[in-house]
Amino acid sequence: MKRNATRDELIRVGSDIIARQGYNTTGLNEVLSAAGVPKGSFYYYFTSKEDFGLAVIDDFASAYESRLDATLGDTSKTPLERLRAYFAEGVSEMASCECTRGCLIGNLGQELAARNDAFRDRLECVFRSWERRFADCLEAARKAGELRPDCDPQSLAGFLLTGWEGAILRAKVTQSVAPMTTFIDILLSHLLVEDPAA
Repeated sequence: MKRNATRDELIRVGSDIIARQGYNTTGLNEVLSAAGVPKGSFYYYFTSKEDFGLAVIDDFASAYESRLDATLGDTSKTPLERLRAYFAEGVSEMASCECTRGCLIGNLGQELAARNDAFRDRLECVFRSWERRFADCLEAARKAGELRPDCDPQSLAGFLLTGWEGAILRAKVTQSVAPMTTFIDILLSHLLVEDPAA
């Protein structure tokens, strides 16, 4: 296995294990064994488990940016259609894992933010990037007349991200996508779509 391929495989396997059981309970030996990489090789790629965890965050965030490009960035659709596509993909992904994984960034935020400044700062940076993407889409919706003109896209983007992450957490707890679909229905029917009677 080539050097970059080995590093990528460690991150891929580690991401999967961390998503299922958390960062603190994921041992390096478990990751190395699952990736088929000798123990001594780990420190060639990462200085510590924390360094590895930060690399997992960065890798997930980069992949998620591609997902945002494919949904929120799809200018062939109206802004609200883009939001619907994003949410539909999230519900489908959650259903496919039977509500066991959730959002890796959200999971790590709950587990590590109060204990580790490096993780907290990196996770907040990721959340802020996502929030900007939502704000851009919501601003486009406002300009297209799909969002009430008195709405603040930036504030609404923060609310959307916080509510969506909470809905994903509840989906894990209830083992059902119902909290996610309820959140989507309420958001789109009461907050985003302009009331024609207004």
